Amino acid sequence: MKLLVVEDDSKVAGFIEHGLKEEGYIVDLASDGEEATVLAHVNDYDLILLDVMLPKKNGFQIAAELRREGRSTPILMLTSRDAVEDVVRGLDAGADDYLAKPFKFDELLARIRALHRRGGAERLDVLRYGAIALDRLHHVVTVDDRSLELTAKEFQLLEHFLLHAGEVVRRTTLLEKVWDMHFDPESNVVDVHVGNLRRKLSRAAGEPLLGTVRGVGFRLLSGTRGGKPPG
Repeated sequence: MKLLVVEDDSKVAGFIEHGLKEEGYIVDLASDGEEATVLAHVNDYDLILLDVMLPKKNGFQIAAELRREGRSTPILMLTSRDAVEDVVRGLDAGADDYLAKPFKFDELLARIRALHRRGGAERLDVLRYGAIALDRLHHVVTVDDRSLELTAKEFQLLEHFLLHAGEVVRRTTLLEKVWDMHFDPESNVVDVHVGNLRRKLSRAAGEPLLGTVRGVGFRLLSGTRGGKPPG
């Protein structure tokens, strides 16, 4: 999942970013309302964590603007504990949920997972293709019903491949969706991580499950068991 965190307090933003990245999320940060609006327009986020009080443009304005444009990205609004009126305004502006500050990080993760579950067909809790099953909520992957140990980045890669099972996924797409938007496109980091994931899948299944389309990108293979893309 790729998240946008909009928070002008650098300490709070850093705390949230660090915790989310440890959980395997991809995180972009914005410190004011104008920067947040730009990022929300040029990137496809799975969820936006939006503070209320921001420089240049507040959270209510951002949420309302995104909803007027027909953007359905889930919005989790962050507000102070005693500002009940902020909760009402935020929900009326288009926020899907709110979390009062200060909050426990486990509660933040639970709210994110809950909003993720509401997303419909594209946000299935378990993605399946052939012998592979990936549980997005519990971060568990199985191949032929046997557990497979993956790093956080390998998990994100496999999740993206499963969402586009059978399709060719370009390296540039993986850089955008699985790595930071500012990542050096000349780096071989994609090939290294995809190679590690390919070897783990092949060992578990006893056959290739991730192929390379030379000069283009990669494609998830269904194997001898066959399978259908999720959704």
